[in-house]
Amino acid sequence: MLSPEKSKISISVKVNSEDKNQVTEIFNGLGLNLSTAINIFIKKSIAEGGLPFEVRDPFYSEENQAELNQRFKKINNNQDIHSHHLLSSEQKKE
Repeated sequence: MLSPEKSKISISVKVNSEDKNQVTEIFNGLGLNLSTAINIFIKKSIAEGGLPFEVRDPFYSEENQAELNQRFKKINNNQDIHSHHLLSSEQKKE
C-alpha cells in the first residue's frame, strides 16, 4: 500500500498575482506555506461537507436591507427626493 505522502498529486489553480502575494504574506505570518494552507482548507471542507465558511453577498445583510427599505418608504412618501439633471450633449461641449 502506498503511503499518504507518495499518493499525493499536484493541482493547479489560477489566481490574481496580487491576491496570491497577499495571501502568501498572511499565511507566512501564521507559519504556513500556501500548499499547507490549501491542504487545511481541503481537509476542513471535507470535515464540514462543504465550504468551511458561509458564502454570502454583504449587500443582502440585514443592515443594508433595512436601509434600502427605509429609502423606499421615503420615496413612496415623496420625502427626501432630490432630482438629478443629466447634461445634454450641447452642455457637455461647452
